[in-house]
Amino acid sequence: MTRKKELDEIEKEIRKIFEFEDEDDEMLLFECIDCGGKDEVPDFVVEEFSFDLKKGEEVETVCPFCNGTMRRAKDVPSE
Repeated sequence: MTRKKELDEIEKEIRKIFEFEDEDDEMLLFECIDCGGKDEVPDFVVEEFSFDLKKGEEVETVCPFCNGTMRRAKDVPSE
């Protein structure tokens, strides 16, 4: 197998691993408190991060745009 073909196969496997988004997953909007960038996060990820939080604490993630701190967007109507 050529090196290029090996790399293509590895890339396919990596893509499979990171395709975790299921059509049934609810996406929650997060907003960066540093740059204002917005990104969607699957609700099951937010649930995992909220496991050890104390009362009043919010789930925080890393902003993919500036590496700042993202929190759930406040201006999103809850369903």
